Amino acid sequence: MKLSHFLIILLSLIATSLYAQDEHDHVEHHNHDDHHEHHDGEDHHDHHKNEIGIAHAAVYFVKEKEVSYGLHVHYVYTFAESKFGAGLSFENIFDEHQHRTFGILASYRPLDKLSFNVSPGITFEGASSSDPIFALHIETSYEFEIHNFHVGPVLEYAYDPNDSHMSIGLHVGYGF
Repeated sequence: MKLSHFLIILLSLIATSLYAQDEHDHVEHHNHDDHHEHHDGEDHHDHHKNEIGIAHAAVYFVKEKEVSYGLHVHYVYTFAESKFGAGLSFENIFDEHQHRTFGILASYRPLDKLSFNVSPGITFEGASSSDPIFALHIETSYEFEIHNFHVGPVLEYAYDPNDSHMSIGLHVGYGF
């Protein structure tokens, strides 16, 4: 996949996200007027203690200037009455390098629908599991809730000594 295709996908996801946010805010504003008091513009919502999330993403390798498909899976436990969580993450990029990363994850949710994750870990490349290398993933996602599920765009930057990569995709999570 070319960089131009990656940029078109990125712009499409951003435009869709902005449109969905505008529609959601309109409905949320209407519902608050009818049923709830406003709280200084803040959205007060209790998140589930546990979340399993999956992200499908287009991954752009900076050094190689190539785009591949990536799948990211994580589990996050949110600490009681806190904006912080911790968990585990796994990423698999389906390309000739067979890039797989396992990490621990720290999560911070400054706003109800916005989350930031940092995940240091180890990356394995190739068919064997020898020669692990350090990796660091930084990710942000914006979520729209549908009952126990949440869906939204996700952006990620990942570093390892061989090559860094950026990805954009769709995050789908289940809270319990």
